[in-house]
Amino acid sequence: MAVLFGGTSEERDVSIASAREVICALRERGHHVLAVDTAHGALSSTDERAVLDAPVGRRPPSEAELERMSTSSTALVLPAELADNDIDVVFLALHGGSGEDGRIQSLLELAAIPYTGAGPLGSALAMDKDVAKRLFRAAGIDTPDWLTGAASAGEIVQRLGLPVVVKPNAQGSTVGLSLVRAEADVDAAVAVASEFGEVLFERFVPGREVTVGVLDGVALAVGEVAIPADSVFGYADKYQVGAVVERFPADLPEPLARHAQDVAAHAHRVLKLDGYSRSDFRLDAEGRLWLLEVNTLPGLTATSLLPQSAAAVGIEFGALCEHICELGMQRAGGMAQSGR
Repeated sequence: MAVLFGGTSEERDVSIASAREVICALRERGHHVLAVDTAHGALSSTDERAVLDAPVGRRPPSEAELERMSTSSTALVLPAELADNDIDVVFLALHGGSGEDGRIQSLLELAAIPYTGAGPLGSALAMDKDVAKRLFRAAGIDTPDWLTGAASAGEIVQRLGLPVVVKPNAQGSTVGLSLVRAEADVDAAVAVASEFGEVLFERFVPGREVTVGVLDGVALAVGEVAIPADSVFGYADKYQVGAVVERFPADLPEPLARHAQDVAAHAHRVLKLDGYSRSDFRLDAEGRLWLLEVNTLPGLTATSLLPQSAAAVGIEFGALCEHICELGMQRAGGMAQSGR
């Protein structure tokens, strides 16, 4: 099998960290694993060590760093090694950009190469937060009010209140996200978010940060990230060991935990996802859950939430990675039988 990771999105460092964990776990379980960085192609053992040993910084790579990498790379997006008969499945350890928005998935399907995670449609739907939230609302799932497109600071505050979340419409790992507490700061936050494309404005829900993994359509354990009720779970908090306390299972009443699991599994179906996903919520003071987004390729780093959600129901990390691979291969078999 091959693990596809890296690339030139702002989540490159996180992708590398996920790949390091996945490659190690699969090799420990006896699998031959080829490490493939979409920015450089298949890696030699020497290059692999150099790339995978890099830690996740407190901030994502700069635009200049990613631009240099993109322009200097001569590798194809899908290296020829992936078509090798010995590659039975490609494990997607990519996050953000073309790795999570359906483009890589489309290329792999056109090349008839089995891969893990959601398909092109589900990936694209989940990555576009505006579209995903419209689908959540249509399906009866609570999600905070939002706006997209051009709007004045006054209109945003009038419609959504303060504080307000300003973020890119199609990014992950809270890249480009700001929690704005004053109307005078809205324009500066828009400038940051707009570097990554369309901007989304979302009503901030004070409360607890709750997360639920889904594997093969079944919800895993509910977890909680212990952060102040008036803050957000930011990039540095997510990828620095010990930055925050994460509890699995979350300290929630059983009916509320079951409700969170039901909503996560429902959202997984609404977005037409395959394999696995992770749903992130805010739980307000009245005990109401608000779905923020669904991640189709959630992080698999040493501090990531999905592996903790799985471990809390007895699925250790190596078994999780193997099962994800099996699901990708099963889907490919079903597609072949249906003539796709």
